[in-house]
Amino acid sequence: MSHAAALPPLVGALVALLVLAGAALAMIGSWGLLRLDGFYNRIHPPTMGTTMGVALVLAASAVLFTALESRPVVHEAAIAVFMIVTTPVTFMLLVRGALRRDRALAGNRDGTPAPRLPDDAGAASAPADGR
Repeated sequence: MSHAAALPPLVGALVALLVLAGAALAMIGSWGLLRLDGFYNRIHPPTMGTTMGVALVLAASAVLFTALESRPVVHEAAIAVFMIVTTPVTFMLLVRGALRRDRALAGNRDGTPAPRLPDDAGAASAPADGR
């Protein structure tokens, strides 16, 4: 027999809602990783989706086990702290590494990368007299 049979329906519904919301956010972040172009655009959705998705799944886990064990369960708080600390640090390290690479490839004196324009933007912004 499962302990879930003793779970109140309201708690079960709340846990299900939190897990589905967390999974949806993680899926949206993964979809953003696939759909967006360029490294700088692609890095943001998975970072946010993973952080918020894991936070909601951890909240669901805390609610479920608190209800099943009739005592506060805070093991998930430690996991949440590690996620909150490590995800932004990883994000910043990846972006700084990519920016350093782009600056080295651009070779500009001031260290900033050359601006990227769409292929047709250069032709549309050229002066009419050919200069």
